[in-house]
Amino acid sequence: MSTAPENKPVPVQGDVSRRDFLKGGVAATVIAGGGLGAFYFGYEKSLGKPVRVGVIGTGDEGSVLIGALNPNFIQVASIADIRPYNVWRAFYGDNATPELKAIRSGLLSKYGWKTQAEAQQHVKVYDAATGGYPELIKNARQDGIEGVIIALPLHLHAPAAIAAMKAGLHVMTEKLMGHSVHECKEMARAAQQQKLLLATGHQRHYNILYANAMEQIRRGTLGDLHYLRAQWHRGNLPGNDSWQQPLPPGVKPKGKSAADDKLTAALEKKLADAEKELSNAATGKEIDAWRLRVEQLKAQLADAAVEAKKFDYRDYVIKDDAGKTLYEAPALEELIRWRLFDRTGAGLMAELGSHQLDAASLFIAAAHGGEKKHPLAVAASASRPLFPADRDVEDHVYCLIDFPAPGYDPKNPIDARKKIGVQYASINGNGFGGYGEIVYGTKRALVLEREKELTYVPDLAKVSVSSGAPAALDTQASGPAAKVGKAQGADVSRGYTEELEHWAWCIRNRSPENLPRCHPKVALGDAVIALVTNMAARQEKRIEFKEEWFDIASDETPEGVKPDLTRYA
Repeated sequence: MSTAPENKPVPVQGDVSRRDFLKGGVAATVIAGGGLGAFYFGYEKSLGKPVRVGVIGTGDEGSVLIGALNPNFIQVASIADIRPYNVWRAFYGDNATPELKAIRSGLLSKYGWKTQAEAQQHVKVYDAATGGYPELIKNARQDGIEGVIIALPLHLHAPAAIAAMKAGLHVMTEKLMGHSVHECKEMARAAQQQKLLLATGHQRHYNILYANAMEQIRRGTLGDLHYLRAQWHRGNLPGNDSWQQPLPPGVKPKGKSAADDKLTAALEKKLADAEKELSNAATGKEIDAWRLRVEQLKAQLADAAVEAKKFDYRDYVIKDDAGKTLYEAPALEELIRWRLFDRTGAGLMAELGSHQLDAASLFIAAAHGGEKKHPLAVAASASRPLFPADRDVEDHVYCLIDFPAPGYDPKNPIDARKKIGVQYASINGNGFGGYGEIVYGTKRALVLEREKELTYVPDLAKVSVSSGAPAALDTQASGPAAKVGKAQGADVSRGYTEELEHWAWCIRNRSPENLPRCHPKVALGDAVIALVTNMAARQEKRIEFKEEWFDIASDETPEGVKPDLTRYA
């Protein structure tokens, strides 16, 4: 069967029809068990021979992907990260809290190894001392590696992915596909030239609730779509910001930044408190738990020794319009806090908004019977009312994007106004509402919260609002989400496991029609939307999208830079 089109219906396997599945009873039972990819998306439950991979970048997102791996599909044979903290978490998981441990479980837990020494008999480590990810790619073939999972800071997605594909490796890279549209096109062209699989980690393509919602939209259950609203609100404030991780002692001179002095002191206190708890622990279980927390914090402090400049990180200077220096960040700060700087990240639209605008594209395609539609124009704005000049990404971003509705015809003055509006906001400073999407139809609305709860609202006049949804896991610091109606109480996979399984399955079952659901054409489209919205927000203007930007073969890009693969010689 063909699994390539990301927005086409896929038959449910076995004796359960899609209609029965969507009624909810079967969904509640199956979703609670997780791992729905084989059941819902139509690939085998396991591979006879798991795909051997290297994981490049084992920080927050890389460790989430390790925690989502299915050993029946993927065998991790090497990892690369230049931070001791990330290498440690790759093996032991994130032991800061039980909730984080559940989503970042680590290689020892995933594969049943007892110690890191035992694990390293199976997994090679390419750290700062051994050259990082370029050495992993260089040695991949002799290590028996077939593909790499890339979860590096955004500015390294294209260099790492293209180097890996030139070495003959399949690639799964975290979102956003690349730092710019020309880089995304270069990645896509490299995959075409090398005849290799390139997937991008927009996991909503593999989330069962989103597939459910798309099916209902196709059937007309919601009526005619005319408006979508999405948000990702976080409670981050100065001094309490999930993207501004504490720096180890010695990275900055004391007195240079009062905020950094406070964060570093808090990190040192955490270690001292953990060591005290370890010395007072009475049971073996307590001793093991506190020992791991102490080791993790020591690994975080060990990041101070990393020579970040050797690995494409730079001293970063933020200046005002008059050229006055407002903030200076050493290269190691750019590495640890890469999401805060334009050179290494792309702010809220790339890190958060890209997921939800991807979801909007899926819903709108469903309204068109499964045919992908590109946006027409975007108007956006960005603001910086909260944080001091210790970053150059925005505090808040808001946008309104026009997509064509069914029947849209730009040549007809009446039909040219048939559009679907998508409103999106990502803010800091108040996490009320958390994150999610609402799809408005003429018959009913559809509400998706935190990628895990789906509600259909048949009569909007009778909706009551109550609070109490749990905060989102991970580092996004979302506040409690407003609940509309009653969501189904099943523990739904967010789609990480399924996207990795299907990528591995496609590697083992090569044919033109077997492509990851977020293949380069799809991922490029998502990147164009997010990056052009960033441009509109920063320029505070309306931008009309060009079809050429979405075409891998076209040299046109919104930033005006021509794709050039020879740059990666």
